[in-house]
Amino acid sequence: MFARRTEWNLATNRYSLALEEARRNGRTLLDLTASNPTTVGLQYEGERILRALQHPRALEYEPASKGILPAREAVAAYYAERGVQVSPERIVLTVSTSEAYSYCFRLLCDPGDEVLVPSPSYPLFEFLADIQDVKLVPYELVYDHGWQVEFESLRGAITPRSRAIMVVHPNNPTGHFTRAWELERLNALCIEHELALVADEVFLDYGLTGEVPLSFVSNRGALTFTLSGLSKVCALPQIKVAWIATSGPSDLVRTAIDRLDVIADTYLSPNAPVQWALPDLLATCGNIQQQLRARALCNLRVLDAHLSSARMTTRLELDAGWYAVLRTPATRSDEDVAITLLEEESVLIHPGHFFDFPAAGYLVASLIAPEREFRVGIERALRSIDSRS
Repeated sequence: MFARRTEWNLATNRYSLALEEARRNGRTLLDLTASNPTTVGLQYEGERILRALQHPRALEYEPASKGILPAREAVAAYYAERGVQVSPERIVLTVSTSEAYSYCFRLLCDPGDEVLVPSPSYPLFEFLADIQDVKLVPYELVYDHGWQVEFESLRGAITPRSRAIMVVHPNNPTGHFTRAWELERLNALCIEHELALVADEVFLDYGLTGEVPLSFVSNRGALTFTLSGLSKVCALPQIKVAWIATSGPSDLVRTAIDRLDVIADTYLSPNAPVQWALPDLLATCGNIQQQLRARALCNLRVLDAHLSSARMTTRLELDAGWYAVLRTPATRSDEDVAITLLEEESVLIHPGHFFDFPAAGYLVASLIAPEREFRVGIERALRSIDSRS
């Protein structure tokens, strides 16, 4: 009765079972997995956000396939403030970056075609690809005083069915930016093999080192689809609007936009109130981003202070984002370590295998957790790891 594409293994894993048990018993947990910015004590411009959603024209229906022009102009202005010029005609609004991925997969891939995806990276991609009948093929990110694309792995993963290379910039959870030299090599591979680039830039504004990163929106070397949205840009995951910005060789861009226009016109997804609110919502991003960067930097300093006396745990370098990757002894599985921290220390932290780290010995901690919760939780976690190693 059901499609093979949805034949996922839906059995609850041991980590989730342990979490369910802890919550069932009413235990208070120190949550170092926090990813929902609306629940970590930030101060939003509430009145301004709610007022924006009351735009008088929100009661009108305007079936604009790529999104209403004022909304797309607001996205173009967002990039202009970052020194990148993009025409509103090259921007397509979607409900979410997940939907934006589906548009790109449908545009580029026939059933069974392949998209190259970085590893480690975000676990949602597998489900998005399955639903669109696309096969994901991993390529390696390697760590050597910082993360980078392992280009031999990437080149070796390309087959006649490859259609695109996905880049997460900065990567989630490693937090590394794609460098200019990497983009140059990515463009060369795309040209050689007639591939597109699909760049996820949702964390682009959350640099933690002072580095001003490139945006793939400015890329002209290969056909490029840059994805972002309010979920991270304005820390508003509950207000669903995102976008695709297309760049690259002009002839390929024209064809891509024409076809995306038909896909978008088929769904007409973003609702009118959100589209008319978009200019005002984007205007609130500076305030909330400043709070999130300050929170992440504060927690990073706390983490490093505790790591200075920890015997068995180190932190990998990062450029940006909301997460820190911890390296621990690989004497037990990441899941075993995370379950021990949950059951014995009431600390909730991600095991590395959730993000496809290639071996044991990795934990992922959220840097946007409330500061006191983070401080107590990371102290308990590091002490426990030391005592067991």
